[in-house]
Amino acid sequence: MLISTALVFIMTPAVGFFYGGMLRKQNILSILGQSIIIIGMVTLVWVIAGFSLAFGSFGSPLIGNLDFLMLKGIGAAPLTYATTIPGILYMMFQGMFAIITVALIIGGLAERMRLKALIVFLFVWTFLVYIPVAHWVWGGGWLAQLGALDFAGGTVVHITAGISVLAAVLVLGKRVSITNGNPEIPHNIPFVVLGGALL
Repeated sequence: MLISTALVFIMTPAVGFFYGGMLRKQNILSILGQSIIIIGMVTLVWVIAGFSLAFGSFGSPLIGNLDFLMLKGIGAAPLTYATTIPGILYMMFQGMFAIITVALIIGGLAERMRLKALIVFLFVWTFLVYIPVAHWVWGGGWLAQLGALDFAGGTVVHITAGISVLAAVLVLGKRVSITNGNPEIPHNIPFVVLGGALL
């Protein structure tokens, strides 16, 4: 589980390289920086209240409670969801999925939002979309109660990120480079390959 947690963690900078290689040269540092900022931001959200809202109150249909606020009571003892590993390890593993899900969004929003607006959007999105859906599917919420299974994140990770990017792109419009008449040419294919390999 520790190795799996580390591998999911590596996916976040990999996303930065993958997306960054496909953008114009002047945006590579921006997208790499965004992937690092997301690691810090989502980690804080997850530790303070995210894990508790996603996995607190097992069996509540809509959202968890604040039993695990600031990781209160999370330690070596197993949790309801993972009875064979320490609770702190389960929290870290799930936190990596929260981070990579938010990171997936930045590729679709590249060259469409300023950094401050992007960070505010992703912060709010983490609370309003990711955490409730994680609870619904993985935390004993209403989808889990209906028998939904999502072992690899198809619902919690990919559907939430994909639909959210689609909605945001429809609102924000084309990328700045396209609206300015510049061709959309990937500037660094080795970065794309590196990011793809790490993913």
